[in-house]
Amino acid sequence: MDPHLLRTYVTVVRLASFSEAARELGYTQSAVSQHIAALEQDLGTPLLTRRPVAPTPAGERLLEHADPLLLRLDAARADVLRMAAAPAHGLTLAAAPTALVPRAVAVLPAAGVTVRVLPRDEIPAAVATGTTDLGLVDGLAAPSDPLRLPDVAPLITHGVAEEPVCVLLPATHPLARRRGLRLGDLADARWLDAPDAGLPLAHLRAANGGHGFRPALRYEGTDVRTLTALAAAGHGLTLLPGSVATDVPGTVSVPLAHPRVVHRTELLHTGSLAGAAATLAGVLEDRA
Repeated sequence: MDPHLLRTYVTVVRLASFSEAARELGYTQSAVSQHIAALEQDLGTPLLTRRPVAPTPAGERLLEHADPLLLRLDAARADVLRMAAAPAHGLTLAAAPTALVPRAVAVLPAAGVTVRVLPRDEIPAAVATGTTDLGLVDGLAAPSDPLRLPDVAPLITHGVAEEPVCVLLPATHPLARRRGLRLGDLADARWLDAPDAGLPLAHLRAANGGHGFRPALRYEGTDVRTLTALAAAGHGLTLLPGSVATDVPGTVSVPLAHPRVVHRTELLHTGSLAGAAATLAGVLEDRA
């Protein structure tokens, strides 16, 4: 299967238009149509309906394979180019908002660093495809257990920090005076759904046996301060690393007493590090 044809197919499906796909890819519309026809001939089945442009059942199944395949190809290309390229100056670090723990921030070089805050699900692919040198991802885990990450490419992971997690509540909340909280007792509370700024509700459901934690308000952003302001205003609860949840005006952070989970931060990189990336990775790993 020709990856160029596959990439054209994915673009047509995403944009639901042959002409828009041609414009984005820099092809003529006729060339895009020829690519789709060649792919359909190769697989022996129609992949798209034309009016409207939409995948057939066979096309839907192909899409399930297409994104991981194309990502693997991009990752392989980036890895080879990294080995052949001259050493670069500077360092790009992609991080989830709550992965920028004090331990990581404190050891960043004084100059030449670009910190790119991304949704945590996008970071492994960014590292694999070479758009960032290093990645910091985080999530809930049992103490010393690794995070479950998508298998996008061969990546090296190192745990660099673990800390307690806290429930962030308005200072006037009835549970604000508790010394500890059980996650199961909060399954029916009002929660903030902020998958890119806080710890995703899916992680809480997984820790609670797969149920509860319906969102009262969804925040689609990466600014942790906005998330804590929403919590302070009473729009819902959120779970945050202890170092992030403390000293937030108008709120109280109460440690999670059960289940026994921690906020874990992991460093991601490929096997070929050099310069500032290798130095920072070494410092973070030594301090873990």
